[in-house]
Amino acid sequence: MPIKRVWAPQIDFSVLRRELGLPGEFPADVIAEAERVAGTVPPGADRTDVPFVTIDPTGSQDLDQAMHLSRRDGGYLVRYAIADVASFVPPNGLIEAESWVRGQTVYLPDGRIPLHPPVLSEGAVSLFAGVDRAAVVWTIELDAEGATTGVSLERARVRSRAKLDYPSVQRELDAGHPSEMVTLLAEIGTLLARRAAERGAVNLPLPAQEVERDGDGWRLVLRAPLPVEEHNAQISLLTGMAAARIMLAGGVGMLRTMPGPKPEAVAKLRGAAESLGVTWPDGANVGAVVASVDPGSPRGAAFLDQAAELLRGAAYTAFGGTAGPAPEEAGHGGVGAPYAHVTAPLRRLADRYVTETCLALHENRPVPSWALDALPRLPKQMTATDRLAGAADRGAIDLAEAVLLHDRVGECFDAAVLDREDASGKRPAGGTVALDDPAVRARCLGDLPLGGRIQVRLTAADPASRLVRFEAV
Repeated sequence: MPIKRVWAPQIDFSVLRRELGLPGEFPADVIAEAERVAGTVPPGADRTDVPFVTIDPTGSQDLDQAMHLSRRDGGYLVRYAIADVASFVPPNGLIEAESWVRGQTVYLPDGRIPLHPPVLSEGAVSLFAGVDRAAVVWTIELDAEGATTGVSLERARVRSRAKLDYPSVQRELDAGHPSEMVTLLAEIGTLLARRAAERGAVNLPLPAQEVERDGDGWRLVLRAPLPVEEHNAQISLLTGMAAARIMLAGGVGMLRTMPGPKPEAVAKLRGAAESLGVTWPDGANVGAVVASVDPGSPRGAAFLDQAAELLRGAAYTAFGGTAGPAPEEAGHGGVGAPYAHVTAPLRRLADRYVTETCLALHENRPVPSWALDALPRLPKQMTATDRLAGAADRGAIDLAEAVLLHDRVGECFDAAVLDREDASGKRPAGGTVALDDPAVRARCLGDLPLGGRIQVRLTAADPASRLVRFEAV
């Protein structure tokens, strides 16, 4: 799917910061503590001989992960270095207290609201190329089919060799002459994705709407994930599943859980597949069918939108100590296995504590009290900040759409129907449509054909309320 860009004039996103109560600058005493600990040299093994690289979105400065992939007899070796944030955050200190207020990095088009002071997140802790950095290194052994056969982790000193970005790595793959590292990323990522589909994981490759700077204004972008992003995500998922297994075996930790699809929901999705002309072979699970769909076609996009309804009920589930026993249903319906957040500690509060828990369990020592005591409190805070980050993201898109379309009320547009709802009580029939151009997704009134292509008329575009509405022609 090509990237669609639509220019919009100046937009004031500060209204979202005020409305959502997002934090501002870090307090001076927090910055002072961060500057003091920035020179810390944490203990750890010397792994600077391993040629790690980072792969991130273009322009990223908070680099959580670096990887090195290699072949071994009968399979592969995955080394995944995760920034050792805990070694730079004194327990019960000012940085820790402030990170609990923030919960996670929140992204707005006009700038990030970071979890940690930039002197750490974009400086001393970020895994930049060419400098020694503290990391927790996961070493995961895979067989030829991508099954995990061994896991270890340790604190270590690492040195990334290159700061790569998704577009350049994808171009390298597409050109047909990738480096061994990039070749292995695609090879292992494909293997892991196939295993995920076989175990029933549901991966929704939906295009993302983004708002980006464009000179004196902004542009609204519809961007489909690159294949290399999916390969990279599989390495992160592999590590998160390894972390979950360690914590479940040790009886303490925190998982990212989600109930599996309910039979009635799967039956409804089967009905949608039939009406949309999506083939559902006998015996195929949801993940395999989703993986076969073209997200760039109107019917495929509508089917994936319906499939997203299966991925409900995500939660953070702590267990062990005062948090109680491990849950009976410990899996994640989207991953198709138990899973934990562990690979983004610069941007997500929970990962720091989960990593420390995994290290202690792997080394057969007690979990530090500062991490153990935090586990029961983490689910509430992470759930709240997830909602906040989601509201910021959706609010920025809604505002950009309303500004973009403000002067076009009354015009007609071509659109694909992603979702439909029958009339109910005082609620009229309608649904969700995705415009071809500009890249807008909004509610539309009318009796809509799911997966069909229709003409819609813009009836409202109000930047003050961030409301955009259409009606079927």
